[in-house]
Amino acid sequence: MPSVYGLALVIVLAVLFLANAIRILNEYERGVVFRLGRVLRAKGPGLILLIPYIDRMVKVSLRLIATDVPAQDVITRDNVSVKVSAVIYFRVIDPVKAMISVENYLYATSQLAQTTLRSVCGQAELDDLLAERDKINAHIQEILDRHTEPWGIKVMVVEVKQIDLPMEMQRAMAKQAEAERERRAKVIGAEGEYQAAAKLVDAALIIQQAPTALQLRYLQTLREIAAENNSTTLFPIPVDLFRPFITLAEMMEKGKGQEQVEGKEPIDG
Repeated sequence: MPSVYGLALVIVLAVLFLANAIRILNEYERGVVFRLGRVLRAKGPGLILLIPYIDRMVKVSLRLIATDVPAQDVITRDNVSVKVSAVIYFRVIDPVKAMISVENYLYATSQLAQTTLRSVCGQAELDDLLAERDKINAHIQEILDRHTEPWGIKVMVVEVKQIDLPMEMQRAMAKQAEAERERRAKVIGAEGEYQAAAKLVDAALIIQQAPTALQLRYLQTLREIAAENNSTTLFPIPVDLFRPFITLAEMMEKGKGQEQVEGKEPIDG
């Protein structure tokens, strides 16, 4: 009987030992093992054997982590107050550094991202912040990656999500955009008038070389007017049709003047 109890006790102790000694890690996990407080190395994935009550293991995920950066109050270089929010994507590339170099790498990376976002956006003007967002993202990513490298963290991507402008600035930008559209419309209209005037000059030169074209244009205009259902029809009459009568009237006036001059006789004293 004592041997049976002893065997059962040995089995129970063995089960407890194996339960505390065996760890299973997934493919995306690594285990940083501390033995009596001293770090050994990162183990995994798969089956890991530990010495109970002597070894302690901390799991670290190697998957890509996405963290939101809360909206930050930023004053740009041209003194415009905006709120900027972003998102950062990073991953752990050295589990040992991530455990021993910083207390909480998730919190530290998030705080560093907030301060870097305020600093970089504060050095840029509002137009650059809105138009050159890729450049701002690359600059923030470069700074974060340089500071988190000693922690065993690799910052992959930084994206500025949203830029909230004050209502006064939104109205001012809307007025500016409307004025810009009106300016473009006026410029386009002026260019159209200039091109039309140039074409009219060319047409006038052609008609001057062939006066018959003016009569054809007159007939074409009458045809276009007749095609419309108008109650009143206007017939434009070219001035050239009256030119012979004007010339005849001028010649008659000139002839009368000469007759009056020739009819006067000189008076002898």
